[in-house]
Order: sequence, then structure tokens, then C-alpha cells
Amino acid sequence: MLKEFKDFIAKGNVMDMAVGIIVGAAFTAIVKSMVADLINPIIGVFTGGLDFTNRYVVISGEVAPGTSLEAAREAGASLFAYGSFIMAVINFLIIALVVFLLVRYVNKVKEAAESKEEEAPAVEEPKGPTELEVLLEIRDSLKK
Repeated sequence: MLKEFKDFIAKGNVMDMAVGIIVGAAFTAIVKSMVADLINPIIGVFTGGLDFTNRYVVISGEVAPGTSLEAAREAGASLFAYGSFIMAVINFLIIALVVFLLVRYVNKVKEAAESKEEEAPAVEEPKGPTELEVLLEIRDSLKK
């Protein structure tokens, strides 16, 4: 069983997947910061200073007006945190856009590499006699 586990871990696909997960986690942190520190303030300018992260509706429990979302959660209130959902949607859209642009760029690079391969002059094989020419030569030698 240990040998099977070693073989599984040593496969290239597992290592590629591990690298992808690590890079994905780091990328998520970057996107969260981008949304919280760059996009939210811009959205706030267009919405009159509205900050989505602390937007919620109290379903049950006592929460003083103006209490932050985190403090309301700590107080044990049941909340409908629509601001967090809006931020999750924005995060998703940003990640989807970046992944789209990345895949688009990789596809263009692949197409450019393939077109260079097609443009490269093909190496011509030395021309020898065709099959018909060989057969005719054999026929003529047999006639003699």
C-alpha cells in the first residue's frame, strides 16, 4: 500500500494539481484584496459611499442600528447578509474574467507557436525512384 501511495504521489498529474491548488489559494487572496481595497471604494463612489460588506437585514435577534456585520454575527443574531453575497458574486466575476483572459492569452500563444511550425520549411526527403519506376526497371531487366 505504501508503494502504491508513493507511485500515486510521484505522478506528474498530482504534482500539477498541488501546484494549481497552491497558486489558486494565493490568487484568491489577491482577488479578495482587489475587491475589498480597489473595487469596493470605486463602487462606493458611484453608490454614494455605500459599502456592501456590512449590508445585512436582521432576521431575528437584537442588533443596534449601525452595528457592523461582524459585531452582529458575534452578538448571535440571525442575519440575511446580502452584502457578503454581492461581494462573493463580484469576486467570482473578477476571477472568471481573469481566468478567461489567461486562457485566451495561452490559446493565442499556442496558435502562434503552431503557425510558426507550419511556416517553417518542411524538410524534403531525398527523392528516389517511384514505385512505378522501380517496377518498370525490374520488368526491363527481366526482359533482357
